[in-house]
Amino acid sequence: MTLQDVADKVGLSVNTVSRALAGKSQVSEQTRNAIRAEASRLGYVPNSQARSLVSGRTMVIGLVITNPSNPFYAALISAVEQRCRRSGYSVLLLVTEESEGNEEEAVQQLLTYGVDGIIGIPVQDKGDSWSRLAAAKVPVVFVSRDIPEFGFDFVGIDAGTGIADAVERVSGGIARAWLFEEDLRISTTEARIAGFRRALESAEIDQQRSLVIKVQTRRTAGASLPWRPDDAYQMAANLITAQNFPDLIVAGNDYFALGILKALRECGLTVPDDVMVVGYGDHPFAAYLEPALTTLRLPAEEVGATAVDYLLERIADPAGPRKTRLLSPELVERGSTRRPRSA
Repeated sequence: MTLQDVADKVGLSVNTVSRALAGKSQVSEQTRNAIRAEASRLGYVPNSQARSLVSGRTMVIGLVITNPSNPFYAALISAVEQRCRRSGYSVLLLVTEESEGNEEEAVQQLLTYGVDGIIGIPVQDKGDSWSRLAAAKVPVVFVSRDIPEFGFDFVGIDAGTGIADAVERVSGGIARAWLFEEDLRISTTEARIAGFRRALESAEIDQQRSLVIKVQTRRTAGASLPWRPDDAYQMAANLITAQNFPDLIVAGNDYFALGILKALRECGLTVPDDVMVVGYGDHPFAAYLEPALTTLRLPAEEVGATAVDYLLERIADPAGPRKTRLLSPELVERGSTRRPRSA
C-alpha cells in the first residue's frame, strides 16, 4: 500500500494524507483520524528509506554495549529505547563482548547503515574504531566509560566518589579493608580503585595491611554473564583464613560479593560481626541475601535518558561545546554492614 492508495480511498490529495499521517497541524483532527483509520485498515506502512531521503535522517540511533546481561546495561538499554521511542527514533543494538574486533565490526555496520548518532560503551583499549566516527563527524555519546581525547559527550557514574563515600560511611573502628576488583583496564575499574585508596587515607585505615585484589574474569571470552561469583569466591577462599581476614571487604560488583560471602561462611566467619561486606550495583538479589547486602545503587535509567538527550542535542547542534555528566550512586545500607551499637 502506498500514500496514493490511502488518498484514493479517502478522496483526498496525497499531500493532505502525508501531512495527516505525519501529525502536521494543517489537517483537522477529524480528517486526521479518518485518514489514520483508513491507513490502518489498508495496512499502510511508511517507507522509512524514502522519508530519510527527504529529511536527511534515518531516525535510527545506534547503541553499542559490551554485554546486555550486565544488569546495569540491561536497565540502560530499556531507558535508551524508551527515551528514543518518545522522540521518534528507533534503536539498533550491537554487542561487543569486550572484543576490539567486535567493536570494529559494530562501528562499520553503523557507518554502513547511516545512523543519525551513536550511544556507546567503548572497549577502551586503543579506541581505533571510535576514531573513525570522530573523523566522520558522527555524533557520539559515551556512557559509563570515557575516552576524553575524542571529544565526545559523556554520561557516567561517579564510581570513585561512590566507593570512597561507602567505605568512609562504614569504616568506623576498622583497621584494614580489601577491595576485590576485576582485572580489566577500564576507566570505571580504575575509578573504583582510586576511590577505595582515597577512603583508606581519609579514614586512616592501614594501607599497608589493606589490599586491592584483582580478580581474573571471563568477560573477554564472551561469557553469557559479565561476572561469575566463582571468580571472586576462588580468590577469597585462597586468601581468607581464620587468622587472616580484614574488617571490611568491598566488591567491585554484587556477583563478586556473592562469592566472597560464601568464602567467609566456609571459613567460619560471620557477616557483619567479623567482616563487613559492601557490593556495587544493587542487583535484584542483593536485598534477599542473608544478611542482605549493603551495596551502591546505580542510576542506570537516568544515565540512559541523559545520554539520549545529549545525543539529540548533538545531532541538532554538532558544533556545540562538549558536555559531560557524572551521576552519583546511592549507598543502600543493609545487614552486611550493620553492626550492633555498643551500649
